[in-house]
Amino acid sequence: MIYFSTLFLIVSLSATLSYAAPLAGQKRGIDASLLNTFNLMEQYASAAYCASNFDSPGDQIECGSENCPYVQIADSTTVIEYNRQETSTDVTGFVAVDHTNKMIVVSFRGSSDVDNWITNFDFDDTDTDLCSGCTAHHGFWNSWLDARDRVLAAVKDSRTTYTDYAVVVTGHSSGGAVAALAAAQLRNTGYTVALYTFGSPRVASNTLSDYITNQPGGNYRVTHWNDPVPKLPLIIQGYVHISPEYYINKGNKKDVNEGDIKIYEGSVNLKGNSAWLLVDVEAHRWYFKSVYECAASKTKRGILEIGEGGGSVEVFAMF
Repeated sequence: MIYFSTLFLIVSLSATLSYAAPLAGQKRGIDASLLNTFNLMEQYASAAYCASNFDSPGDQIECGSENCPYVQIADSTTVIEYNRQETSTDVTGFVAVDHTNKMIVVSFRGSSDVDNWITNFDFDDTDTDLCSGCTAHHGFWNSWLDARDRVLAAVKDSRTTYTDYAVVVTGHSSGGAVAALAAAQLRNTGYTVALYTFGSPRVASNTLSDYITNQPGGNYRVTHWNDPVPKLPLIIQGYVHISPEYYINKGNKKDVNEGDIKIYEGSVNLKGNSAWLLVDVEAHRWYFKSVYECAASKTKRGILEIGEGGGSVEVFAMF
């Protein structure tokens, strides 16, 4: 067994070509309206880490750390909340109705404990019912199945009452992976769903990633600087990203403006986040604001099998 104290030595295996810093690449940026939406949706993803938002439905959403001000000033109340007491995979989050922005929001928390850590390192794929021949990461798919019935019912009930409200799905880290599967399922049931993920790992095979990419509603896969998590699972294990990537070309704890976000197309590209060889877990913790303020900051340990022939690497990282 080979031991590493950080994640950066294994994430370099996620592509056969990598670079120490991003290439110039595509220059197209975003407008101020989309930047504001990114801030709002990142804060909804961050709110899923706060226990007050996943332990008792019917509450006004709040973040004691004050890292979700856009959400807190909105008239936003949870319809359902779910956590490890109710699920076998520890999938955690909420469905909320935001009357200020006229949205029905589905938010999934990223990993924060050992159960989630084990789920994240279940790199086997599995068949899904999202489309023909579509496979997904086994752990992320099981997490979605754990929440699916409640989420679908809550969205249906909310949309019946608020017929003109948009449906949006968001999540950070592994929560972004579950959010992608949730958005695909909701779209299959007839909703036009906008998907916003922040620091999401790869979740699916080419077939499913292309399917989600081409669904209506809009996919906004946001990455930041040299965040290691979007590099996992490895491309050589058969996983690719949903397109496009909205890459924040700005360091940690710095204000982001429209010109700092670049758009890169394709399920596999070597620009944006993928252009980095050296990585920093702090880049995973910062998307417009600190995402983890409500979560306990602990370093986890897991075993990752590399390649078809086996071999294992012990890694220490924050998801």
